[in-house]
Amino acid sequence: MRTGQYLEAALDLGADTRRVLPLLLAVYVRSGRYRLALDRAERHLASHPYDDRMRFLAGALHAALGADAQAAEHFERILARSPEHAPAHFALAALLRDSYADAVGADRHFREYLRLDPGGPHAQEARASLLEEVE
Repeated sequence: MRTGQYLEAALDLGADTRRVLPLLLAVYVRSGRYRLALDRAERHLASHPYDDRMRFLAGALHAALGADAQAAEHFERILARSPEHAPAHFALAALLRDSYADAVGADRHFREYLRLDPGGPHAQEARASLLEEVE
């Protein structure tokens, strides 16, 4: 709790957001304070809309909180700018599969994830989620 307060105060006093904000968000996420983390991430995105790392985190937090439409919007915005962003393809695919029962849309993003990162940390799950197996 105190760590978050200190980091918030540092940001309020003009600390370098590139160094302090990731620490603050990690504190919030580790302590299960997802809404605080999301609020801080969204405030950052209001002035830094092209920060894909922060946008990905905001999407993941929205998904964790059950705000699927907002999560999908964040992942889609990343992919519109950075179509080679493999983690966003996987996250969007999982969201489409699990929350929207959109097997076709999910399959397209799982395949793109596998094309971009065939040995990635989610490759086994992506392969298992394809409509047809690929070698």
